[in-house]
Amino acid sequence: MVVIAIDGPSGSGKSSASRAVAAFFHWEYLDTGALYRALTLFAIERDVQDFSLIPELLTSDSIMWKGSPEEPQLLLEGREVNSEIRSERVTKRVSEVAADPNVRKFLLTLQRAIINQARFGIVVEGRDIGTTVWPDAELKIFLTADLIARAERRNAELSSHFTNKEIQDALAARDVVDSNRSTSPLRQIDEQIIIDATHFSLEEVVSEIKRLVIELELSDDGESRE
Repeated sequence: MVVIAIDGPSGSGKSSASRAVAAFFHWEYLDTGALYRALTLFAIERDVQDFSLIPELLTSDSIMWKGSPEEPQLLLEGREVNSEIRSERVTKRVSEVAADPNVRKFLLTLQRAIINQARFGIVVEGRDIGTTVWPDAELKIFLTADLIARAERRNAELSSHFTNKEIQDALAARDVVDSNRSTSPLRQIDEQIIIDATHFSLEEVVSEIKRLVIELELSDDGESRE
């Protein structure tokens, strides 16, 4: 089973690139950020103020992830929440929830369980995949871009009423939180291949990752899947 770890800051294009690569190689896909968003939604709906208590309030099957790259699905207590976790109220709080050590420990176990269930391969995106969640990944990538490019992409994704400057400020603030939390911060390590997508299209980023996978012989028939 092959694991591709794609880490990087918000707005760098991790989700789109990860899904495209997973679909190309017929592998599974995991968006770890979606899991943190699900717990954030849970905390908001239950009015949980002490985030460290969130794991205690969940049952073992409260969160279910279905990792088809074409149609990933996230279930929270039996209901599909793909759209709800992308709401503004969740986005504003997710970094706070994700910084809690108990939450990270809880989701670390879940993330590893999902990865272990993958049959052939899985592309996993997040902020600490190559450093903490799966340090033995066969390919570790750090996907980044400058703040202006990231804000433009995020604004296009959300079709929001915010200006690019407002989104830049929000992304910069999240970078600070993610990079300075005490547990599993966002950071680059020597084993990661850095891809700066500032001036790359999604297709170019995906092409580069596919090239690396094939070059490292992590897929037996990658070239035949074009």
